[in-house]
Amino acid sequence: MKYTLFLTIICFLTLNACQSKKEEPQKPNILFILADDFGYHDMSVMGSEFYETPNIDRIANEGMIFTDGYAACQVCSPSRASIMSGKFPARHGITDWIGAKTGEDWRKQGRHNKLLPPEYVHNLPHEYTTLPEAMKEVGYKTFFAGKWHIGGKGSWPEDHGFDINKGGWDVGSPKGGYFAPWENPNLESGPDGQNLSMRLAKETVEFIKNNKDTSFFAYLSFYAVHGPIQTTKEKWAKYRQIAHENGIAETGFEMGHFLPIRQVQDNPVYAGLVEAMDDAVGEVLNSLDEMGLDENTIVIFTSDNGGVAAGDAFATSNHPLRAGKGYQFEGGIREPYFIKMPGMQGGQKNSTPVTGTDFYPTLLELAGADLRPEEHVDGVSLVPLLNGGSIDERPLIWHYPHYGNQGGRPSSIIREGKWKLIHYYENGREELYNLETDIEETRNLADENPELAAGLSKKLFAMLNEMGARYPEKDPEYNPEQEKEYLERIVNQRWPQLEKQRMRFLSEDFNPGNNWWGSM
Repeated sequence: MKYTLFLTIICFLTLNACQSKKEEPQKPNILFILADDFGYHDMSVMGSEFYETPNIDRIANEGMIFTDGYAACQVCSPSRASIMSGKFPARHGITDWIGAKTGEDWRKQGRHNKLLPPEYVHNLPHEYTTLPEAMKEVGYKTFFAGKWHIGGKGSWPEDHGFDINKGGWDVGSPKGGYFAPWENPNLESGPDGQNLSMRLAKETVEFIKNNKDTSFFAYLSFYAVHGPIQTTKEKWAKYRQIAHENGIAETGFEMGHFLPIRQVQDNPVYAGLVEAMDDAVGEVLNSLDEMGLDENTIVIFTSDNGGVAAGDAFATSNHPLRAGKGYQFEGGIREPYFIKMPGMQGGQKNSTPVTGTDFYPTLLELAGADLRPEEHVDGVSLVPLLNGGSIDERPLIWHYPHYGNQGGRPSSIIREGKWKLIHYYENGREELYNLETDIEETRNLADENPELAAGLSKKLFAMLNEMGARYPEKDPEYNPEQEKEYLERIVNQRWPQLEKQRMRFLSEDFNPGNNWWGSM
């Protein structure tokens, strides 16, 4: 009798435990896709009539497009650190791409600028609880593939919460190029000619297959579409034809403050690189479908800064947004920002200004975890927006006290509502734009709205000083005549060279040599 009662109790407890386990909903999986240097209009879904991106478009069309989505900085390392930490660059201290020169070393660039950029932090601080560390604490298996560039050895992805690291290390460009063999201590080179973006996608798929029965956080951080831009002969030929069908503009550039800025999307090499990345995105999305995981996986797609319109490879145009990577204008900081949730109605658009620091609290809430406001201090959860509601209006700020390789100037920015104020450190000048009526930032309204401009400026510097921001200093060796001579060389030599290169990429007999960058 006692034995029978004992068995009955055991069966009852076991049944209850099984039912509880069955009833407990599985945490959603997370696939976070980060492109490098990918512009706001570098996709069909965002209006490009040149690039073809059906797989990235799918994420946007099945999720929510944040039309006013921003990176936390106009260059890579700061914005990447902000995604990981939930903090603005002025607070975490990584204010330039890691490797950029500062102080008197800046003179070695030979640009003869007015200011000396300040020092910055060179590794993602270990005292932070990063987004992947927070996800691990609530039961997620974590995976990283691709570009890291927010710390050297000892501060790689595996040192900040990722269980697996495939390809993340010190540098920000694909050493050795986009076709194997490449040079990466954390990603064994594939067979000759293997595409790097597709390899990173396949590594991500392998991780998902091995962890499909648990909750996973997969962070696919492409090196694409960072320079050097490379593609296959077949993709180049496809986009060369599209460019000619669209009509070739007589000129492709306009002169900016320091460098010519591309005004048209017609670079067939870059377009092929974009398509290769999109193919890789498709590889992962299709694998999620095949494994039956798409209905329980959150998918995010974004970029770390604007498309490269000047400097680097001068690859794309962000028009009608002004300028691009490295710049204080919308082309430098406004990004593709798509979030797809299981069960949500696709094709939604939301115009609330949001930024890279918001991913941390958003993903915690979607995972059913407690928020960590002491960590993601500069981010807010976007779950109310994803559910059709609203969030409180707040100021967003950017702090880039450096000269960008792409021609941007040392500046800080604040956006509140429709208003955007830019403060320039060279001369203290401020520009005020109404982004509702002037997305191209052509009309400076600071003189017409002095009280508004002054109020935004005061708020900007109160926030910067509270965060411990560092500022540039005047170079005592500055010589305006030397700077003038440098800029004249850019206009008279560099600009014509760029126009010539543009036409060479579009010529019928273009051949980069080296078997099309090793792809053949």
